[in-house]
Amino acid sequence: MINTLYRAAGVLALAAVAAAASLSPAAADTVSAASIKGSARMYFPAPGNDIRITVDAHGEYTANSPAFPTRAWGTFRIYHAVEEPGKPRQVNWGELEVDCLTTGGPTATVTGTLVRATPGGPWEDLVKRKVRMGVSFYVAGKGKGPSRIGLSGATAPGESPLTKCMAPAPDAPVIRGGYVLKDKSPLR
Repeated sequence: MINTLYRAAGVLALAAVAAAASLSPAAADTVSAASIKGSARMYFPAPGNDIRITVDAHGEYTANSPAFPTRAWGTFRIYHAVEEPGKPRQVNWGELEVDCLTTGGPTATVTGTLVRATPGGPWEDLVKRKVRMGVSFYVAGKGKGPSRIGLSGATAPGESPLTKCMAPAPDAPVIRGGYVLKDKSPLR
């Protein structure tokens, strides 16, 4: 009986020390950084479409916020050219200011607000509405198949906006180019 009481008291004492350490200012100061950089062309099933995603995104995490960044910055750019027989080539692009970067192993999700677009192009209204878009990445290691990209579209007026840090699954294979992903380190 006494052994059990001592054991229980010891477990409670260790739990209290661990809880105090996690709340201490030193633990909150622990920072981990993540990033994804690069440019690639993604596969698109309709002929004549050339879609490229360029990204330079960064995020910082703390022990108090290990899953979502306490600070995120950078840009990503979506370039979409369409060539159809008998029509002039159309090029549309948008540049987004990063508001979130989450990572986990070989995957990353980036969201941002559209801040610039092709002058006179169809995304100018999206810039005025400050539309958020998201892109996800699977950065394959050697022998692990192709890297992949997932790209959200813009929501229509009246629809719920895309939530920060969310994007569709990376389902489109990279057909040229690539990315370098630095996953965040575990925080203790």
